[in-house]
Amino acid sequence: MVVIRLARGGAKKRPFFNLVVANSQDPRDGRFIERVGFYNPVAPAGDVKLRIDLERVKYWHGHGAQLSETVQRLVKQFGKSIAA
Repeated sequence: MVVIRLARGGAKKRPFFNLVVANSQDPRDGRFIERVGFYNPVAPAGDVKLRIDLERVKYWHGHGAQLSETVQRLVKQFGKSIAA
């Protein structure tokens, strides 16, 4: 099954997450199909904290990809709906 989930990057105590489309059986930080955005929870003021390519998320969701709970929350926080 294909999922849209977060892949952790960054340094210790400085997390950075990529929103990726991946096979659900691949490791969390392993191989992925496509990067569709990022989330930086510790971004300094003035920097972009969240960026999502909603067109690609809609495309993958329309082709059967499931969104993780966290990604669903972030898309809602981004202020957009992915309902086609």
